[in-house]
Amino acid sequence: MLVEGRLARRLRELGLDFGAYYELVESDPQERVRMLDCICTNETHFFREPRQFEFLENQVFPAWRARAEAGTMARRVRVWSAGCSTGEEPYSMAMAFLASFPPSSGWEIEIVATDLSTRVLDRAHAAVWPIDKAKEIPGAYLKAFMLQGSGPEEGRMKAGPLVRSRVRFQRLNLNAEPFTFAGRFDLVFCRNVLIYFDAASKARVVGRLLDRLDPQGYLLLGHAETVTGLNARTRSVGPTVYAHAELRRNGRGDGVDK
Repeated sequence: MLVEGRLARRLRELGLDFGAYYELVESDPQERVRMLDCICTNETHFFREPRQFEFLENQVFPAWRARAEAGTMARRVRVWSAGCSTGEEPYSMAMAFLASFPPSSGWEIEIVATDLSTRVLDRAHAAVWPIDKAKEIPGAYLKAFMLQGSGPEEGRMKAGPLVRSRVRFQRLNLNAEPFTFAGRFDLVFCRNVLIYFDAASKARVVGRLLDRLDPQGYLLLGHAETVTGLNARTRSVGPTVYAHAELRRNGRGDGVDK
């Protein structure tokens, strides 16, 4: 069993069987966090789901610029990376946004990145990866936003200060009440997270995500995920990209169809 295998080392460290460990987790919130760190799956990549980044760069970003020029949108974008793992996803967003909306253009970019695991959040905040990860990043972005290690840091790379300044990390359980941040987001990325929930939990989490999505915003899921049958408040507008169902299809706002 997957969970047993991932907890085996922790049980050996404590000298406990599963029954005794269950009692410990029930009584000790810190051990509960440690348990979740042990069992969470944290696979991720830079610029994962490339068709979604193409959708943003080719359709959403131009529409936002047009709205800003028309005075119907502030030059400010808020993004939520829910289930950010070791940070590749939110830092990919930061690079894409900074390339399309550089600071000199007057746009403000805020990215909130959350995860259940404190262990991966520590790694994400450090923003350091093996240099092999560089092959996942477009060359222009790699040159503009990433730092290559030398000396004792040889073989590693780090996100540059401009990219790091756009991302804020915090621990969050998507099933917990209430969410600990305020306001709505123009984009919500929740990719390859829903696959770990049962149907009832998926529906509840999707509903909570939509409550935090701006009326003209977009929810982006993983390629193997869908909200079909979970929530009638959405409609598909791109490759596993969803908008609020009431967003008009006639070009008002920045709604776009497939």
